[in-house]
This record gives sequence, C-alpha cells and structure tokens, in this order.
Amino acid sequence: MLRGFYTAASGILTQERTLNVLTNNMANVNTPGFRASRVVTTTFEHEFLTRIEGENIGAIGKGAPIRMVSDVPVRFDPSMLEESGRPYDVALDGQGFFNIQATGENDNGQYLTRNGSFDINEQNQLVLPGVGLVLGRGGPITLETSDFTVEDDGSIYDGAGRYVDTLLVTLPPEDAQLEQVQNGLYRTENMDDNLEVGGETKRVQGWIERSNIDVNREYAMVMEAQRAFQACSTALKIIDDIDQKAATQIASL
Repeated sequence: MLRGFYTAASGILTQERTLNVLTNNMANVNTPGFRASRVVTTTFEHEFLTRIEGENIGAIGKGAPIRMVSDVPVRFDPSMLEESGRPYDVALDGQGFFNIQATGENDNGQYLTRNGSFDINEQNQLVLPGVGLVLGRGGPITLETSDFTVEDDGSIYDGAGRYVDTLLVTLPPEDAQLEQVQNGLYRTENMDDNLEVGGETKRVQGWIERSNIDVNREYAMVMEAQRAFQACSTALKIIDDIDQKAATQIASL
C-alpha cells in the first residue's frame, strides 16, 4: 500500500502546482505583455510490469508509480497589440524585451519585460510603475513633457524634434535560459550577453501588447486539474481506509 500512498500523494502535489500556475495565468490576463506558464511533469522512476498466469510470467510494459513537476516553462508565443492612446505606452511588434532598472530598496537589478505600459515619475524619467526605470542606450530615459515621439526603431524625439535617446530592446542568446522573476519580468544569468534587437522589431507608440492568455482554455485546464486533484484525494483516503482495516480487522483474526 505504500506505493499507492506515494502515487496518490504525488498526484495531489502535481495538481496543486498546476492549479497555482493556471490561476496565476488567469489573474494576469489583463497584464500587458504577460506570458503564460505551463507545468511539465516527469516520472520519478520506471519499473517493468509483469503478468503472472499460472506458471507463465511475461513482461507487459513499463510503469511509473510517481509523477512530479520537472519544469514550469513560459510560453513566449506572440499576442495581439491593442491601442491605448497613451503617449507613454509602447508595444513591441516582433522579438525582444524592454530593459528595466529596478529601483526598490532591496533590489537594483536589471530585468527584461514585454510590458510597455510605461509612465513618467517626478524626475521626468520613463518608468514601469512598481518596477523601475526604462532604459535606453544611454541609460534611464528622461522626458521633459508628454510631447514626444517614438519611432519604429525606438528613437525618441521631443516636441521640438530633438533626439533624446533610443529605447533599449534586447534579446537573450539562443543558449541563454530566461528566469521568471515575477509576473512579466525575466532575467538571464548574464544580462550583458543580451543582444540589441534591430529594425526587424517595431516599437509602436500608443499601443500595448496584450497577454497571450486564452481565458477559455485556462478555465478548462483549471477544471481538469481540479478533477484530477479530487480523484487523487479520494484515492488517498481509500488507501488509508484499507490500511486501517488491514491493521485492525485482519490482524485480529
């Protein structure tokens, strides 16, 4: 019965992690540039299964009594752009990430994001609210007024036509692994290795990129995970009841 305990318990833990990931996806359906995550599972071990019929013993395949979460990758498939009308909003039409310099008390790291819902702070610096400063090629971008223009290549000009800076949009190398820090923010082990994206990616002012969350699909997957969680919970209770009877009723015979 120990095998049954392990199998049911691993199912509960896996489905619990799946539910956490799926509900986080749904909570960020309106977060600009957010990318959905998926739970990938793997078997803890394989074993041969055999069938015994009288004196005949034969292998019938392989089995895996325990399943566990091996990875939670992010799906970076593209999503639609939506017009916002705000001059501070910028969407990326193509590959790449904006670069953000965190300004928290205990965090001064640099992050990547597809969220271009920017704003301006009291120092007239372009910021991603709640995270930090938007970086250009020359560092944090400073704008005197909301009267500015972002060209397709990311070049920023003020109302008088003077060049201000160029939005820094980079892409990690193919062999780099993106680490998800928090919702919509990512980083690589060595941010200096990231390559600047050229004109193949357009910067679209006054637009934001929607999340790639399909609410109907996420809801269906949540229901599926809930049913699997309930089934594993029921199986665990049944196995526990059987063990209790084995320890009391059968042992008393």
